[in-house]
Amino acid sequence: MTNNSSSYRWWVMLVVIIGGFMSILDTSIVNIAMPKMMAVFGVGTDKAQWILTVYMLTMGVLQPTTGYLCDVWGAKRMYIASMVIFTIGSALCGLAWSNDSMIGFRIIQAVGGGVIIPVGMSIIYTIFPPEERNLAMGVWGISAMVAPAIGPTLSGYFVEYLDWRLIFTINVPVGIVGTILAAFILRESPVRKQAKFDMVGFLTSALGLFCLLLALSEVSDEGWTSIYILSLLFVSFVSLLFFVIYELMHEDPLLDLTLFKNPTFSASTLVTFIGTVCLYGGIFLVPLFMENLRNYSAMQNGILLFPAAAMAGIMMPISGKIADRVGARPVVIVGLILLGLGNYGLRFLDLDTSYNYILWFLIIRSIGLGLFMMPVTVAGMNTVPFHKIARASAMNNAVRQVSGSFGIAILTTILQNRQVYHLNHMADYINAASLGTQQIAGSLQNMFALHGSTVLTAKTQALAVVSQLVQRQAYIFSFDDTFLVTALTCFLALIPALMLKEKKRQPDAAPLHIAE
Repeated sequence: MTNNSSSYRWWVMLVVIIGGFMSILDTSIVNIAMPKMMAVFGVGTDKAQWILTVYMLTMGVLQPTTGYLCDVWGAKRMYIASMVIFTIGSALCGLAWSNDSMIGFRIIQAVGGGVIIPVGMSIIYTIFPPEERNLAMGVWGISAMVAPAIGPTLSGYFVEYLDWRLIFTINVPVGIVGTILAAFILRESPVRKQAKFDMVGFLTSALGLFCLLLALSEVSDEGWTSIYILSLLFVSFVSLLFFVIYELMHEDPLLDLTLFKNPTFSASTLVTFIGTVCLYGGIFLVPLFMENLRNYSAMQNGILLFPAAAMAGIMMPISGKIADRVGARPVVIVGLILLGLGNYGLRFLDLDTSYNYILWFLIIRSIGLGLFMMPVTVAGMNTVPFHKIARASAMNNAVRQVSGSFGIAILTTILQNRQVYHLNHMADYINAASLGTQQIAGSLQNMFALHGSTVLTAKTQALAVVSQLVQRQAYIFSFDDTFLVTALTCFLALIPALMLKEKKRQPDAAPLHIAE
């Protein structure tokens, strides 16, 4: 099996999918087990949430370094090392005896998990020729779509019927198999031993991304105007500003920001950022709505989301084949329109919305996601000089990490603000003095009185029920408004999508003949 034969390339794809699936799965599988871990470790939400937060922070800080590490140590060594570290971290998480030990082991796990995705992406770009890259990225993207949907279902099953520690230890045998396959199948890429590590760039990017991601993860609890959040954002802004200035002057930067001089790469990155924010309209808002207002369990949410995730996975290789024939731009535009229409349909959710209605609009969203997600990435990466592929992959994944956190923070803020708005608006018409409220409260008061409550108690209970109904309706309206904002954001992404251009690669961008 030669290094550039078709069969070899698809064996490499299998290896990369194993690692990518594990890493992405672990970002969603832990959430459902949080209440169980809080009970086992005897801690509150404020301490337990760091089990999630440190994983995200560690991944965000490390991803910019993966381009340099691949250049210096080689993609095969980096991929195997990341798989080994992730597997060891998963095993240790399964053995954790306290909240603090779990946090420490999650950091180890994230060191591996944060490197797997960008290194895997750079390997795919390295071995697949340009004419096969859309299809290859579409196949690789299946794991990115299916894993987040399987995570809650699998976690709910483990927690409810087996052992919650399986959410971590299930990675161990898969990680061992993936590592062995990587050792035997992957070939090492050329290395640049003379490359120097950009320590200033790393420290400033690490500090900036750490503060930014921490602020975005904490803003729903602290508020945008709190001193804590404002301080984090200020430190992040200053650090990243210094990072940008320094990287533009450095001869061998950690992240090559001159890539943004390429309009197609810039447009691709912007569409990716906006599209990732829109992505969370489904995987964040819908489960939240169904759990809080329709009393869905984690497993029920997972079952609801799985067909849509499967559809996105099916569409990804199809979109790759279409993009290879007609170009990325029309495929991306159609995908964004469908994503926007899917989100717009979800703005009409209420307590009576049928299961099939929700499912079909989730599927429409997923068709859009499957169409645009990978072709827009390939369109940008195809314009990058071959020797900068690893750096561009690192930048692409860092953008995804930030945009994901940014999306959750913004959507949560919109949700909270619109709930307050609707509560205040409804209070003008539904209050103790309004005739309608008095009639409803009177009927409820009589009902409670018939069940043995005193007059005063029955009146209090009736008003409490009316208040709960108003709050619930305001909450429903806030979800609908947030879905509308998400839909409009999808349509906004059409502007940079129109700037995408197909560009033939330079001669130095030919597929790499990887050394033994």
